[in-house]
Amino acid sequence: MRRYITLLFAALALCCCTKNEEAEKLEPLIDVTPVNLAGVWMLTSYDNGATLQQGDYVYISFERSERTYTIYQNIGTMYSEIKSGHYFIETDTMLGAVIRGNYGTDEYNYFDWSHRYIVELRASTMRWIATDDKENISVYTRVESLPEELR
Repeated sequence: MRRYITLLFAALALCCCTKNEEAEKLEPLIDVTPVNLAGVWMLTSYDNGATLQQGDYVYISFERSERTYTIYQNIGTMYSEIKSGHYFIETDTMLGAVIRGNYGTDEYNYFDWSHRYIVELRASTMRWIATDDKENISVYTRVESLPEELR
């Protein structure tokens, strides 16, 4: 009996070490600031794990000084759509960093995003979780630049 308990504790210790090592391989979270968001991001999964269909894309480019963004996408259409607007980062004591934004057709017609998102930011990836729908999770990967055909 004592041998089984010893083996059980050894197995538990091994599992804990393996999980800790895997956690250390992840990039650490960084502050969600316009400087850290700046650049181009590609949507890699959404709705808590679904991937884009072949040929579909979503890219979002953040500009830090004016706090503007541009989205290039073709989800649900065969044509590319481009939307742009302003984004705002807030810190919520319970949720952490929350991003919201607006987009518009001209300088007078702006519409708010349909959700606000909790942002978990790493150097090369970020996760957005809708504050009002925890199953609405989008994962983005940082890329060097927009594909040539979108520039």
